Amino acid sequence: MGSSKSSPAPAPAPVYTPTRSYTPPPPPPNPELDKPFRKFNWNQKEALKKKLEDFTLGNPDVKKINILVAGQIGAGKSSFINSIDSAFQGRITSRALVNSSDGDSRSFTQDLKGFTIKSGKKSLPFVFNDIMGLEPDQLTGSHIEDLISAMFGKGYKFNQKQTPTYKDQHYTCDPILSDQAFCLVYIIAAETVQFTDERLNKLKLTENERAKGIPQVVIMTKVDEACPLVKNDLGKIYTSKKIKEKMELCSTKTGVPMTNIFPVKNYHEEIDTEDDIDVLILKALEQIVQIANVRLKDSTDKNESAVK
Repeated sequence: MGSSKSSPAPAPAPVYTPTRSYTPPPPPPNPELDKPFRKFNWNQKEALKKKLEDFTLGNPDVKKINILVAGQIGAGKSSFINSIDSAFQGRITSRALVNSSDGDSRSFTQDLKGFTIKSGKKSLPFVFNDIMGLEPDQLTGSHIEDLISAMFGKGYKFNQKQTPTYKDQHYTCDPILSDQAFCLVYIIAAETVQFTDERLNKLKLTENERAKGIPQVVIMTKVDEACPLVKNDLGKIYTSKKIKEKMELCSTKTGVPMTNIFPVKNYHEEIDTEDDIDVLILKALEQIVQIANVRLKDSTDKNESAVK
């Protein structure tokens, strides 16, 4: 009698379990524009230096044009002046003292200090006057009236308690053209532009009757800290969506047109100058000087008409 082997039990039929198809997350938005929002020649450094070295003022009786520099504490006012000097000297300089204490909320600049820029041994025909930094408490920093008085040449040591009057030692009641400043330059850190900060509101002089007609320029510093794209490549500053957005917001907050806003990187930890940093600084300076010179010409014409 033969033996029989039992057949193996059939395998259970597979159970169909519906699964969701995997959808990968969308890629992050491109931080870069398809084309620059501002045309910029990165090879004009030497041409800009030559143009500024040969610059002629609009009034032969005025030997140097005064430019007032104001801005937030820690935004880089003194560093901007040093960066201009460095671009002309071809080495890192620090004539304007910089407050390097992190987190210090007090202004390092206490007086109105003038800095003449030199190229080699030649002094250029403009002077930067570094004003006390704008602090949250309006009674401990530059008042709006302080800025306007300084623009019109009424020089003095900045009083932290009150706006100066004719009784102050350094107050000039009837300044001549050579005493006046012809452009007000705001220094604003790009990383702070998104905040609702009263310091930016303090810079909005367009609503002040005395300030009408005063040319205003914004230098937007620390662009590398505000935008990773620019930190990796400064040459992408005018294709950065973030920098463009911050410039637009800065224009809205201060009332300064986009054409008068210049994003730059100051020298901070570098030990040698760099062409890309220099050319942005020099282009901003050239525009500031041109704007100031137009104001000088207008003031000269106005004075001459008044005499006639």
